[in-house]
Amino acid sequence: MTENLGNYAPTAGHTPDADLTGYHVEAPDGRAGTVDENSTEIGSGYLVVDTGPWIFGKKVLLPAGAVLGISNADRTVRVALSREQVKAAPEFDEDRHLGDPRHRDQLGGRHSRGH
Repeated sequence: MTENLGNYAPTAGHTPDADLTGYHVEAPDGRAGTVDENSTEIGSGYLVVDTGPWIFGKKVLLPAGAVLGISNADRTVRVALSREQVKAAPEFDEDRHLGDPRHRDQLGGRHSRGH
């Protein structure tokens, strides 16, 4: 992943006005969920991923830096994380929105420690 996990990699194919809601999230080892929401703020971009029934519908946050590529034709976001890493990602707190800098800082700290 990139040094700054909050930024999409230049090669990911992300544009600032992209709405990835509904896109499938593909890990190297299979489908990991569906994008429920995305933040495109520079330096603090995240995807809220609904993992669906494979882990009981948990919503997790993935940093934008985990995105390897986006296919608009297939409505797919490829990530550098395995399904197990997605499963272990910080859970999205529905009561705290992505705009809360303290929430983003907590999530960024967790991902920078190897998640």
